[in-house]
Amino acid sequence: MFNLLLALIYICFISLGLPDSLLGSAWPVMHQEISAPVSYAGIVSMVISVGTIVSSLLSDRAVRKFGTGKITAISVTLTAVALFGFSTADRFWMLILWAIPYGIGGGGVDAVLNNYVALHYKAQHMSWLHCFWGVGACISPYIMSFSLVKLDSWNYGYLIVSIIQIVLSLFIFMSLPLWKEKKNTDADDGDKENESHIKIREIVSIPGAVPCFLTFFGYCALELTTSLWASSYLVQDRGLSPETASAFASLFYIGITAGRAINGFLAMKFNDRFLIRLGLGIICVGILLVLIPINQIFALIGFVVIGLGCAPVYPCIIHMTPALFGKDKSQAMIGIQMACAYSGFCLVPPLFGVIANNITISLLPAFLMILLVLIAVMHEIAVYKTKNKTM
Repeated sequence: MFNLLLALIYICFISLGLPDSLLGSAWPVMHQEISAPVSYAGIVSMVISVGTIVSSLLSDRAVRKFGTGKITAISVTLTAVALFGFSTADRFWMLILWAIPYGIGGGGVDAVLNNYVALHYKAQHMSWLHCFWGVGACISPYIMSFSLVKLDSWNYGYLIVSIIQIVLSLFIFMSLPLWKEKKNTDADDGDKENESHIKIREIVSIPGAVPCFLTFFGYCALELTTSLWASSYLVQDRGLSPETASAFASLFYIGITAGRAINGFLAMKFNDRFLIRLGLGIICVGILLVLIPINQIFALIGFVVIGLGCAPVYPCIIHMTPALFGKDKSQAMIGIQMACAYSGFCLVPPLFGVIANNITISLLPAFLMILLVLIAVMHEIAVYKTKNKTM
């Protein structure tokens, strides 16, 4: 039964990645059909992110009251309903309306599942689960492409993913006894759902908590800034064709996905702290390769290497959270980490866009290096302030 629950969690992580690439894949057609400017995709994304931040911050209270299994099932159902709403939308305001439950559901699943896995499973599963998220994120553009080419409508792409999510939510509701059974087999599992939730001001006062949050913020800012601007950098600064630049820029996420598969095996031997440092070192190598001006191939390889370096950072930060800050505080900690993650996604890539527009896009490697230094420094401060805890 334990393995059955783990298999279901793996499927949940694929499902978590499925909606993430739909908007970008469909928007070139969507915005024309609903008579919205191209730039309005950013508004939809922002509303989704705000919903995710809110539900992440409330995840500790929700889990303590209802339990991980119920919150996961409800959140997946909420996401499924929102995706169905997207499939029926023919006005921009309808997308904004459905983006609210979309973000709330996605944030709920992300925060509670990450905490559950950090509490109950070994480090390799955290990496492999996030690798499966990457699989979901890679599959969804193909679903949308099939919908656009074969079914001649972006609406069916959202409908297909909505149906997948509905079926998954039914399985999760049916599996609720497994979540309780797993909880009862762990005498010290940290799922103290009947206790009062921990307030945010109490969490941020814990030694090492704020540096840990800033580490997460910086990492997520670096990941999305690289993903969003790598192709434009290769075209405008290195003179590559848009087709070549787009192909290699997409390898950034393939590097993350493959890297997390490899990191799962490394996690069997090395601890989270070592793997985070290793990942940051590889990111540094990747940025230095991008900076080499003598041949375009170095920049192309550099972005792939950055993706490989990013692979262990996100899952390892989450996995070490219960050990560093206590199992009883891990849900509140991870909820705030998720909120910081989406704050980094929302704020920093547009900031570099301002820099690129008003100064030069050539500053991308330097900008990424600044973020890398922030991540490394904050991680070391967090480790120092919690050095008496087991890593």
